Amino acid sequence: MVLAYLDEAGFSVIHPNRSAWTKICLQHLIPAIRGKRLNVLAAMMSTGELESTQFTGSMTSEILIEFLDEVSSKYTTPITFILDNASMHRSKKVSKHMIELEKKGIKLYFLPPYSPELNRIEKLWQQMKYVWMSAKCRTLEILDADISYILENFGKNFNLKF
Repeated sequence: MVLAYLDEAGFSVIHPNRSAWTKICLQHLIPAIRGKRLNVLAAMMSTGELESTQFTGSMTSEILIEFLDEVSSKYTTPITFILDNASMHRSKKVSKHMIELEKKGIKLYFLPPYSPELNRIEKLWQQMKYVWMSAKCRTLEILDADISYILENFGKNFNLKF
């Protein structure tokens, strides 16, 4: 059986300003370029692989179902997806589709409420946002390329230790 830690994260063209040093009486400025957010839905597989998809717009049950179908088609062994209790994860559409997925050996395991620390993929989002991506303004295209590079090279150039 394969375990898959599943979650989604949003990335902005403006990197989060965690802290900055400036001279006394001066304000630290970062250009405020507004734009769409890039969302990533990913599953960190116990096989060491990372399955992911990127999109703009809101996360929906339809996107989740399509992703579950796509990932499950790549594996011949049963998969248990570990995920939080977000509304799109618990929707009626997902519940109805689970009957179909269970025939393929796919199960959803919902974590207790308010316990993101139990989902290993949360560490991936933290590393991507605050360690692997430099603090700079990006266009949506550059943001997409930077995130794609990290996701495609996860396990090679980008590693997590638990």
